[in-house]
Amino acid sequence: MGRKEDNIKKAQALLHQKERIRNIGTAAHIDHGKTTLSDSLIAGAGMISEELAGQQLFMDFDEQEQARGITINAAIASMVHDFEGEPYLINLIDTPGHVDFGGDVTRAMRAIDGVIILVDAVEGIMPQTETVIRQALKERVRPVLFINKVDRLINELKVTPEQMQQRFVKIITEVNARIRKMLPDEMKDEWSLSVEAGNVAFGSAFHKWAISVPYMKRTGIKFGDIYDYLQKGNQKELSKKAPLHHVVLNMVIRHLPNPLEAQKTRIPAVWKGDMGSPVGKSMLSVDENGPVAFMVTKIIIDPHAGEVAAGRLFSGKIRRGGELWVSGMPNPQRVQMVAMIVGPDRIPVDEIDAGNVVAVVGLKDAIAGSTVSDDKEMQPFEKIVHYSDPVVTVAIEAKSTQDLPKLVEVLRTIAKADPSIEVEINQETGEHLMSGMGELHLEITQYRIVNDHKVPIVASPPIVVYREGVGGRGGPFEGKSPNKHNRFYMEVEPLEPAIVQAIHSGEIPSGQRIKDSKVLAKKLEELGMDRFEAKNVAWIQDTNMLIDATKGIQYLHETMELIKEAYIEAMNKGPLAGEKCMGVKVRLVDAKLHEDSVHRGPAQVIPAARSSIYGAMCQGGRILLEPITKVFINVPQDVMGSAIGDIQGRRGVIEDINQEGELTVIQSKAPVAEMFGFATAIRSATQGRVLWSTENSGFEPVPATLLGEVVRSIRTRKGLQPEPYDEAYYAS
Repeated sequence: MGRKEDNIKKAQALLHQKERIRNIGTAAHIDHGKTTLSDSLIAGAGMISEELAGQQLFMDFDEQEQARGITINAAIASMVHDFEGEPYLINLIDTPGHVDFGGDVTRAMRAIDGVIILVDAVEGIMPQTETVIRQALKERVRPVLFINKVDRLINELKVTPEQMQQRFVKIITEVNARIRKMLPDEMKDEWSLSVEAGNVAFGSAFHKWAISVPYMKRTGIKFGDIYDYLQKGNQKELSKKAPLHHVVLNMVIRHLPNPLEAQKTRIPAVWKGDMGSPVGKSMLSVDENGPVAFMVTKIIIDPHAGEVAAGRLFSGKIRRGGELWVSGMPNPQRVQMVAMIVGPDRIPVDEIDAGNVVAVVGLKDAIAGSTVSDDKEMQPFEKIVHYSDPVVTVAIEAKSTQDLPKLVEVLRTIAKADPSIEVEINQETGEHLMSGMGELHLEITQYRIVNDHKVPIVASPPIVVYREGVGGRGGPFEGKSPNKHNRFYMEVEPLEPAIVQAIHSGEIPSGQRIKDSKVLAKKLEELGMDRFEAKNVAWIQDTNMLIDATKGIQYLHETMELIKEAYIEAMNKGPLAGEKCMGVKVRLVDAKLHEDSVHRGPAQVIPAARSSIYGAMCQGGRILLEPITKVFINVPQDVMGSAIGDIQGRRGVIEDINQEGELTVIQSKAPVAEMFGFATAIRSATQGRVLWSTENSGFEPVPATLLGEVVRSIRTRKGLQPEPYDEAYYAS
């Protein structure tokens, strides 16, 4: 173990030398070898034993991860690597590839400056690879490429050296096309990948060998030699001549930026404050003597230490015993411990400088995504935007009533640690709803509640999350208050798709006070909204917008807060099935208000404004939207028919079919509601000869023929009367 202790000492010595630090991650499609690569790198750096790397799954230290053979949590480790005679500190984050855990990938990207994108030499670029490249570039994280499982090309596909090189060229060209598509012009050439430049390597993470052009030049190994080694099955010998960790970590140190270079490009992308302010300047120059700017990207729940906030320190110094503010929280919090992270272990230090990935104990109010600073007024970092919304829900109850308070506490902790899980606690019915990205995501979370937090629970079968919207224009519809003294007139119509998209991607913030209405109005006009409407946006809730289109109405200003409340209520519980609304534009066009404020309190205004919105939605034509998933299936030709049959039996639509050698690649989309149990069904339909993956793909209207039946079942489940009310009901 001496080498590990020695490494940790070296790592502590490097915490202050910013040009010698690299914060990097791995990102790829599921099963393309990220965790095996991470393990082999850590073993090469002497943090775990060489023989066990790849089997030990040092980074998958959660027992569920080992049992299922997938990565669920983004794990973090620090190691030291000598390059050209100098030691370097490498902080590595291993991220999940399964689409259900995409949230963890997005958050990990905020903490790192460079990413190793892995692509399986046989499978090539997959949907999730494209998503992670998009996430990395949005956060201005610089990529290098590792083409993994090269031995499969020879052992399984029996390719010639020429075919092997063609395959590599194809993968590199495809990755470059995606990188160039997502970057501004001035960065396209600089960030492109090429074999000659040395920012592409290929090899086998499992067999611990890798090769890149600079390494070939330095050692005189030729491409033909590698092919011979593989053909003779002599990969052990190859891993001695071209050890994976040397080649990959050399590539990382040479081509991925240190914090000093990286933060100049990254800070303007992830923080929208004033770059001339003390904290702005300090982050751009990674000044350890400036104000603290710490972004929490992960909450680790430790049975002994409690909640540990891990993330990236962009500026300042975090010291044990110091006081820090979590943005948006009223009281400062004291730092109880500061540490470096090595897989499951944390090594306490007295202080850590800007430019590092750190763990902090004592920030009770922090959640994954919080901004932490010693300056209470610091503008928070940009919200971390997830590429998909939770689409599946389960209802959870504690097995025995005495566990109820504990369950509520555990659910709150879980929502803190994993913001892509949404928890809704209903005090009246005692029902707790937990929504996640997919069946697996919820299964793992339930497992944690029972095994890690020791609360026995009963869970309902998974239910799909629907959304409501309007088909056309409706209103103005009159909503009367119970005392008949106040009347509101609302119109609704679908919100422009470009604006819905901009809210989704985080360009237009929602659910918070509008900071600068002029900037917002300009952006909305560019996206095609009418100028008068753009100037009068009152509130944005999810992807819905409330617009005050009235002129000179007395007392309206005093009543506006209540109208907003009614609007938020209506958007959170639509008139058709009590589901959230999406893409609805609501315009207040007129109002008649009583002059005495006693007669226009919450009990009068809220029901009136809500009825007015609901009635207008009835007139505009209420629609129900269901979540859709893209399904990518690779099957041999002879079982292609059964695979297509299975998808079509699930209301699926086949979008594209391609031949790739022996395999057929089917691209299709299907409603999430029909996809439960798909894994088992597709395996039996194809005798297990299938590779498949899914990707969330937004919402689409439920077909008219099924609408009545689906609405009735949702309403009955929620304890509402089966048929939705019509406009006559809201008018009365």
